[in-house]
Amino acid sequence: MAMNAQSKFVSRDALSEFLAELSARFRVWAPRREGMEGAGAVMYRPFDQAAGVELDKKPTESAKRVLFPPAEALFRFRRETDGGLSLESPPDPGPTLIFGLPPCDARGFLIFDPVYAGSGTAGRAQDTYYLRRRSKTVLIARACSRVLSTCFCHWVGGGPAGSEGADVLALEADDGFVLEAVTPAGAELLEGKALRPAGDKAVKAAEQSRASAQKNMLPAPGISEAPEALRRRFDDAPFWRDEAAHCLSCGACTYLCPTCYCFNMTDEGAGTSGIRLRSWDACMAPLFTLEASGHNPRPDKAARLKNRIGHKFSYYPSLHGQRFACVGCGRCIKSCPSGVDIRRVVTDALGRETASAGAVPGKEKRHA
Repeated sequence: MAMNAQSKFVSRDALSEFLAELSARFRVWAPRREGMEGAGAVMYRPFDQAAGVELDKKPTESAKRVLFPPAEALFRFRRETDGGLSLESPPDPGPTLIFGLPPCDARGFLIFDPVYAGSGTAGRAQDTYYLRRRSKTVLIARACSRVLSTCFCHWVGGGPAGSEGADVLALEADDGFVLEAVTPAGAELLEGKALRPAGDKAVKAAEQSRASAQKNMLPAPGISEAPEALRRRFDDAPFWRDEAAHCLSCGACTYLCPTCYCFNMTDEGAGTSGIRLRSWDACMAPLFTLEASGHNPRPDKAARLKNRIGHKFSYYPSLHGQRFACVGCGRCIKSCPSGVDIRRVVTDALGRETASAGAVPGKEKRHA
């Protein structure tokens, strides 16, 4: 996306002031480093001027926790003395702004939207909890000036400086960021007192940052045939056993993923009152498909991995305009304790000739 006359610049020194201004209008979330210095995780947390913002390391988790919390009370219930049942809805979260999410996280919400809006399949209900937050949330994405070997957003239609799904795109430029409005809602954000018009020098630096990140991306194989290839592999049990051989079923891949949206619901309480709780759930967990009868249609990790990969690269695209339900953030690769690589599974399904093009680091080590 080219810079325009409305581009604004914010220095790193003035960034805290800019976010503080926005905090008067929004509930602002931003990446923050937590834990031991140099070894801590980067998590999305409510903005705190004293705690600062982590701008130099990719967030460990995805931004989905803001709009789709790991656990949330859908409502509270109480049995009254007259025998009636009273229900209490959760408070309105109000306008929300997420700052500093990478482009892959911004695109992740585009995977959620049709599912929770009830589109794609006739008769599906809408999820009012997600949609209420989504309608009141704006996103300031931060383009990646550096990329990791696990990043593969360009495989699935994205890029390190992609603006899809964002309201504002921030590009690194010397001692600050050039801010470019993507949507009308984003343009309204660029009126802050801490901002100034982006000069030619800053714009040039931002464009160089964009080009550098794109140049550093590893070669991407074409995977447009992945949906059909995975359908052909559906009953190939030896293939899936081989791909899942090193999987520990820990679920890290699903909990860190920007596009996994499965959940469980439980009623928690005692006596005459309690809450209905929605919590993240994961298809890689052995209990995810366990039925009350004791039967489990996905009894082993090979079946569960087949479902995870098949959903992201075959089932979801068939329902939602051929868009992959994966944004290539690479978190599942980076954080897998046993080295399972989603790119490798897809290229294996496509055929050995596709995978041998050098696009997947460590290909030759899969059977080690």
